Amino acid sequence: QVQLVESGGGLVQAGGSLRLSCAASGSRFRINSMGWYRQAPGKQRELVAHISGGGITTYADSVKGRFTISRDNAKSTVYLQMNSLKPEDTAVYYCWVDYNNYWGQGTQVTVSS
Repeated sequence: QVQLVESGGGLVQAGGSLRLSCAASGSRFRINSMGWYRQAPGKQRELVAHISGGGITTYADSVKGRFTISRDNAKSTVYLQMNSLKPEDTAVYYCWVDYNNYWGQGTQVTVSS
């Protein structure tokens, strides 16, 4: 099993920044890819960013140039640096890993205008 613990969400004004963290524990050696998804009220969960075991990154078009995903393999932790936040970035953000498709509990990000 893998446990994912997220942190770093909160309330920020438009144009501000937040950094999300997601630490994996348990069978973390089985993890290859990690990522962040988000779900806004009334909308489907969508991919925000993804990073492979080799460090290849993928971003949703809506966050390119503003968000950066990174990982620390020694700590089994994935990060999401979010800059130039917009009200439309408001959502619950979920950490994800490919091993058995585990999800974190979610952390709320609210961007005020």
